Amino acid sequence: MKKNRRIFITAKTYPALSSKYDELVCTAGILDDGSWARIYPLPFRKLDYENRYKKYQWLDLPLQKDTSDPRPESYKIINIDRIQLVGKPVGTDNAWEERRRIIFNSNSVSVDLKELIVKANSNALSLAILKPYKIMDVIVEESAREWGKDKLTRLKEKAKQLHFFQSEEEVKKEFSVVNKLPYKFSYRFQDCNGVETKLMIEDWEIGALYWECLKRADNNEQQAIEKVRKKYLDEFSKKDIYLFLGTTRQYHGWAKNPFVIIGVFYPPFENKRKLF
Repeated sequence: MKKNRRIFITAKTYPALSSKYDELVCTAGILDDGSWARIYPLPFRKLDYENRYKKYQWLDLPLQKDTSDPRPESYKIINIDRIQLVGKPVGTDNAWEERRRIIFNSNSVSVDLKELIVKANSNALSLAILKPYKIMDVIVEESAREWGKDKLTRLKEKAKQLHFFQSEEEVKKEFSVVNKLPYKFSYRFQDCNGVETKLMIEDWEIGALYWECLKRADNNEQQAIEKVRKKYLDEFSKKDIYLFLGTTRQYHGWAKNPFVIIGVFYPPFENKRKLF
């Protein structure tokens, strides 16, 4: 049954291209009852500009449990035209106090990755918060530089079909394709048991950071990569870092490790000293 819910956005993945759904963003956050939710598929760039939601912002939207997805936190949105932004994104005052409250009040933080994998493979969860014991490195690997031709061809054909019913500007707006990242970024870290793991970071934020760094580096890719590594490794190592993890549908329930990093939460350490 569809129902309007409020969700506090904590993670948006970098867009992927789907021959069925066009350009997609996997979005996750905290529902108004404190539980986790995943919303997919959601064509982020098709939304009207004023409804392009940001991280740490509340949204009001019609949600329905996605029965085609076995993952327990998966929902689908019924009508993107009914998405409403609720106020401005929650800020960073007092060491991100309000963000911390919304995220952590109803959700546990794990320090044991193996424990989360066991729960995911028994379908107890597919979204979780992990506090890494130590961030060891940011791994950068080359990836395909262009979207697959088959997917692009299908999108172009779909655009031609819609051209009869939409203006040229509307078609261009609807089927503009986001640039594909030419690199994959991953964290290598240790959990509380000293187990080392490499997980891909699929957060929108790291993709946007790469393109911004590339622009500032006059298209020097190696300089851009180093700037990304410096932020995610050197700067974040001084923060109170948490990883928002999500399983992929393909590997959920059976893989040795079904998780990817869908968001990085990096508030400053809280000053617990009391003034008298």
